[in-house]
Amino acid sequence: MKKLLLFAAMLVAGNTFAQQVNTVTDPVEWINPLMGTDSKFDLSNGNTYPAIALPWGMNTWVPQTGGMSDGWIYTYDAHKIRGFKQTHQPSPWMNDYGQFSIMPLTKHFKNTEDKRASWFSHKAEVAKPYYYSVYLADHDVTTEITPTERSAQFRFTFPKSDSSFIVVDALDKASYVQIIPGERKIIGYSTKYSRGPLPNFKNYFIIYVDKDFTVSRTYKDTVLTDSLELHSKRSLAVIGFKTTGGEQVHLRVASSFISFEQAELNLKREQGNDSFDVTKRKAKDTWNKTLNHITVSGGTVDQTRTFYSCLYRMLFFPNKMYEINAENKIVHWSPYTGNTTPGYMFAGTGFWDTFRALYPFLNLVYPSVDKEMQEGLINAYKEGGWLPEWSSPAYADIMLGNNSASVVADAYLKGVRGYDINKLYEALLHGANNAGPNATGRKGVDYYNTIGYIPRDKMGESAARTLEYAYDDFSIYQLGKALNRPAAETDIYKKRSRNYKNVFDPSTGFMRGRNLDGSFEKPFSPYKWGGAFIEGNSWHYTWSVFHDVQGLVNLIGGNKRFVSKLDSVFTAPPIFGDNEYNGGVIHEMREMQIAHMGQYAHGNQPIQHMIYLYNFAGEPWKSQYWVREAMKRLYNAAPDGYCGDEDNGQTSAWYVFSAMGFYPVCPTSNQYVLGTPLFKKMTINLENGKTLVLNAPNNSEENKYINVVNYNGKVYKNNFLDHSDLLKGGVINFNMSATPNKRRGIAPANAPYSLSNQK
Repeated sequence: MKKLLLFAAMLVAGNTFAQQVNTVTDPVEWINPLMGTDSKFDLSNGNTYPAIALPWGMNTWVPQTGGMSDGWIYTYDAHKIRGFKQTHQPSPWMNDYGQFSIMPLTKHFKNTEDKRASWFSHKAEVAKPYYYSVYLADHDVTTEITPTERSAQFRFTFPKSDSSFIVVDALDKASYVQIIPGERKIIGYSTKYSRGPLPNFKNYFIIYVDKDFTVSRTYKDTVLTDSLELHSKRSLAVIGFKTTGGEQVHLRVASSFISFEQAELNLKREQGNDSFDVTKRKAKDTWNKTLNHITVSGGTVDQTRTFYSCLYRMLFFPNKMYEINAENKIVHWSPYTGNTTPGYMFAGTGFWDTFRALYPFLNLVYPSVDKEMQEGLINAYKEGGWLPEWSSPAYADIMLGNNSASVVADAYLKGVRGYDINKLYEALLHGANNAGPNATGRKGVDYYNTIGYIPRDKMGESAARTLEYAYDDFSIYQLGKALNRPAAETDIYKKRSRNYKNVFDPSTGFMRGRNLDGSFEKPFSPYKWGGAFIEGNSWHYTWSVFHDVQGLVNLIGGNKRFVSKLDSVFTAPPIFGDNEYNGGVIHEMREMQIAHMGQYAHGNQPIQHMIYLYNFAGEPWKSQYWVREAMKRLYNAAPDGYCGDEDNGQTSAWYVFSAMGFYPVCPTSNQYVLGTPLFKKMTINLENGKTLVLNAPNNSEENKYINVVNYNGKVYKNNFLDHSDLLKGGVINFNMSATPNKRRGIAPANAPYSLSNQK
């Protein structure tokens, strides 16, 4: 009996050991691009699609299960593929622009999406960032795709057939196709977009095929034409040929927002004479080189997969809209003017989401990339007159806040250099003092700058706007100081950064809509979504004082009451109240409800930092508990792997930062607030050549609490880390425990930065 018990114990220990990943040599192979694809309109598990692309690539390819104009391009529960689409879509809510698709088929040509669609199975599907393959059962064709930044290669394996076809669908706004059989070539452009207007917009594409065409046709939607060149509302090009069993037909595809000539140049520069397999290898190498800025060990298989799948999702948006011309100069088509202009341009991100963690992550790990993005923002300001708050690809009228202030200030304060920061500072002042078109600038700015808040009886989402403007003003204040601007100027923004106090109601202890006459909105319920808030309620937004948590602690009544209120977030019932979304339940509400974490709505961005706020009130171990709980309960590398919208890398960035053991609660304070590391070891290879090593050798699911921190050989007592110190590299050792250390990090001096504590 004792031998059996010993054997059982060894088996358990062996299984536990087998689950631990000690070395990651090929990080791209740990990624599941299908994470978050099991989503739909009324319930998001990520709202992602399998993006086949290079990091920040101008173009992304995706198998298309939805209609050409459906924002839900690919959903995991679908059974048919309609085509393989070039997409630039940042999220289903923003939809797409410049899209076109390619689809192989056999037997009989079908001239509608529905009829061309083929059954497929995930069992015959391979999805990797650098390669995609699927078997199209109805056509007996295997499709393979591998990308470059502005082009891709396709490999179709056909059956024996007298009638094999490839269909190119340029979509239904105003499109163009031309078949050039003598060159085995198809050219065309799509002008489709969802958010506009976009002046002089065309996504030009060229396609080369390595097989002669025996059939060449164009269709005006479903109607056959007698020409090989077609301008129409919806233009399709169809080529056909006989194939032998197992015959492979290759396509080289490239595109440009500038011209056909530029598309040709993009193709030659990025592919040359490379074969499909060489392009695939280069794409894989690019991914591994990019991912290897961070290496992890000592986590479980699931944790490692989830970590790298989240990291992958962070490296797409904003995507490159610039190209390299024949003189090897950076140029871009401007979504603001319609002209081709020198310099960088990026598109496809909402700062309301990504200022929180995605951009701080770039500034720590990939600052050279954010430098290009800052240059792109300068060009957006010069060409459009405003900094974008949501670009898709130009100004999109969605969400709120003036969070370009955080994105711009964060980069410069974190040490990113080599661009005209004074022009960007000018843009920030312009945006902070004017209301612009399509969510640029500040809506309600006259009220905010005169009475210190947005009145609820004059404007919707008033409390949310006030809170975000206050943080944005803090960011401008911080940047102004760094640029040695006059105190008379910076003090204005420092003063306005305290405007958050004007929408705090001491009688309820919550942020609350306030009317022009100074009275608070009645009736009031902290559970009510909408109204004075957006995509949330007062339970979520009361914590949106990123830059002055101590000031919020004081308003709520001190550390004990503050901690108690934080605790209540997780125990409050997950109810919606009488929401102001036309009486309906939006998906964010349902995602909060089913997470079984009370009013903690991690599936949306406003509350994601709240878990870390215990560090400001002397009970950091509660942050450590809830960080680990959120990571365990709300993330996994599966099709339902997120708990709401992934949103352009932000929700993934929360996980990646949290796995490091810290998080940028206030990006423009230059501090990261401690949580708890997930892996036994993480190495961050910084662009400056330094290495930051995070060790937690006794880390485990049970040992989630930080007992002692040793930073470069010295005991470290603070609940935060400084960005400037991290850039020096070094070693941080975490001694972990199964029980919280309630003596560490409890002194006021150990708390992270708050404006109220600034001397």
